[in-house]
Amino acid sequence: MIPETPPFPALKARALLFDMDGTLVDSTAVVEDLWTDFARQYGIDIGELLEYSHGRQTLDTLRRFLPGSNGDLARLAAELEAQEVTRVDGIIEVPGAGAFLDQLGKIPHAVVTSAGRTLAETRLRAAGLPIPEVLVAAEDVIAGKPSPEGYLQAAAELGVDISACVVFEDAPAGLQSAVNSGATTVVVGTHESPLTKRLSRIENFRGLLYVDGFITVADGH
Repeated sequence: MIPETPPFPALKARALLFDMDGTLVDSTAVVEDLWTDFARQYGIDIGELLEYSHGRQTLDTLRRFLPGSNGDLARLAAELEAQEVTRVDGIIEVPGAGAFLDQLGKIPHAVVTSAGRTLAETRLRAAGLPIPEVLVAAEDVIAGKPSPEGYLQAAAELGVDISACVVFEDAPAGLQSAVNSGATTVVVGTHESPLTKRLSRIENFRGLLYVDGFITVADGH
């Protein structure tokens, strides 16, 4: 159930930055299946793992739950990501995402994801979404979310100051990343925390419009 929030305000944006999983692409079933198998293998509480992993790089999650295994973690992360690339059944767009991206045309926009580039492109294609010219993936940054590095890099590549960007995010680590970057941040979906209380929110992209430099919601949505 989506939390009650004030009406969506008109947000000025010279560029739009999007997280991928949970924001543009609904890959929940695939991700949860993969991590459930992993948690069973290593005796890890799946609820705790999923709560932590959402929005983070695979390697960062492994460091959290398999401490002291640094020598093998890069290999294990690569193996998990290779499995993810092959699992595309059930991946769909978050409602309205494709239509909203189509509106943008040549308006500067980018995807900033904790997934590797190959996985990101695979999931975007599986969901029927375009691959933007600027895509900042896991291998493009030194520090993953909640570091703001990815969003700052995307804004720089687009040639737009981060303060003139609007970020769409769904997960705690990503939301912290976006807020820390200095961008205007919009919550996509139902996640609630002290951080989200001061942020604008949409359930999905249905009815969202980009007109004359402003993001607004159509009447009736």
